[in-house]
Amino acid sequence: MPAASHQSAAHLGDNAVTNTATGPLPAAVLEALGRYDTPTICNAMEVIAPERRLIGFTTKQLVCPFPELPPMVGYARTVTIRSVQKSPLPAAEQAKRRIEYYEYVGTGHGPRISVIQDVDGPDIGYGAFWGEVQSNVHKALGCLGVVTDGSIRDVPQWAPGFQALAGSIGPSHAWVHAESFGGQVRVAGMTVNSDDLIHADRHGAIVIPLDLAAKLPEAAELCGRRETPILEIARSPDFSLEKLKAALKRSAEIH
Repeated sequence: MPAASHQSAAHLGDNAVTNTATGPLPAAVLEALGRYDTPTICNAMEVIAPERRLIGFTTKQLVCPFPELPPMVGYARTVTIRSVQKSPLPAAEQAKRRIEYYEYVGTGHGPRISVIQDVDGPDIGYGAFWGEVQSNVHKALGCLGVVTDGSIRDVPQWAPGFQALAGSIGPSHAWVHAESFGGQVRVAGMTVNSDDLIHADRHGAIVIPLDLAAKLPEAAELCGRRETPILEIARSPDFSLEKLKAALKRSAEIH
């Protein structure tokens, strides 16, 4: 995959560490989305875009070492990594590409979420790209967290507040290196393009089409209202099958 185009290094400092880069959506929309967990966002998506019931979200289990962290909502920075094979590039070229990679991660719409696909096939997760150093560097560059099917390490030394959803946890980074960035990736069943809007928490992640984002909070509230009568009777000491039937009818009438 070709690398994405990059903003200048001079511009990098403007928004890399502030995490306030202007995005295509108002900050208020992202803040509203962040009030809901990812399953609720998935429920709301089913209401406003039922054609997406089978696409756009993670379908394989990911490890979340920090389940207490709130949902994160941000724009994707897409990367592919490899760790079983050494980078074929000379050391000087590797250093140059590392800077280009950090420029890509640290610029553009913010806040950002790193979405990394491990392309080592049957050896996926062999080496960890993520640990104490990368979590702190990416946090400083304006990322909220990472969603990857690869491995992570250094969990106790991880950057505070930086979320992680990973395929596995392992001890070594082997020959890990970023092979490409800025292209399309597929992580745990979810296809992501650079700058896609991502919502993620301990349950997994979902891609939110930009034209649907502002509609999701209202749809999430509707889902909550429809669940309320069912949950009330299910949790009631006076529960009965007849009362459940009545609650289901009331739920269906809520619009």
